[in-house]
Amino acid sequence: MDDDIATLKTMIQDARRIVVFSGAGISTESGIPDYRSPGTGTWERMKPIYFQDFVASAAARREAWRRRFEGDATLRAAEPNRGHRAVARLVREGKVHTVITQNIDGLHQASGIPEETVIELHGNTTYATCLACATRHEIADIHAAFAQTDAVPDCRACGGLLKTATVSFGQSMPEGPMLRARQAVMEADLCLVLGSSLVVYPAAGFPEMAKRRGAGLVILNRQETGLDGIADLVIHAGIGDVLGGAVGVN
Repeated sequence: MDDDIATLKTMIQDARRIVVFSGAGISTESGIPDYRSPGTGTWERMKPIYFQDFVASAAARREAWRRRFEGDATLRAAEPNRGHRAVARLVREGKVHTVITQNIDGLHQASGIPEETVIELHGNTTYATCLACATRHEIADIHAAFAQTDAVPDCRACGGLLKTATVSFGQSMPEGPMLRARQAVMEADLCLVLGSSLVVYPAAGFPEMAKRRGAGLVILNRQETGLDGIADLVIHAGIGDVLGGAVGVN
């Protein structure tokens, strides 16, 4: 693995505009479970709640929020790990100009990366928004009301439905972040994939787009991905150990 870390270090040093594409694998190293790992993935334990069901059913909304509150302690305890810190250093050094993430935990921002540098393709679960007027609501306020009434309150501004600011199954991908991500990969000369299985489309199409445009492609993920065959460097190991080693972050 030392040779792989040395190769990665050289590729990072030679690049001028790096785009990072991160998935659940970088956050599992902070104690946040992923969705698809055999035996431990969230979707093996419970079926996802589709957006149309959330909107149509009060029972589905209650269950969705119950799951969110159940995972609250894990989210609050999670802190950026060595991999997050390595990405943050590359941002500070001007090497990484954009972080495109499938994650919804806000750990990239917590590591010190400016909000405007992070594109959250699947949203953010650390706060909620109204589906009608987009007013932001804090999770703690919703949780307090839920604990008292066993129901999620309506939007304080318009009375609409409140949902975590995430993209659910069956919900349209946000146009703005998708356009920004496309532009970022079009400008990149190196794409670092960190902890993504690259099976969720259209998001997973961005690393492939970067490669087909002529950018270098590095995939750092514990399991094989569908793009391993076209990548310039594939490392099946921990993100913190490898990227932290290449960047010089403990």
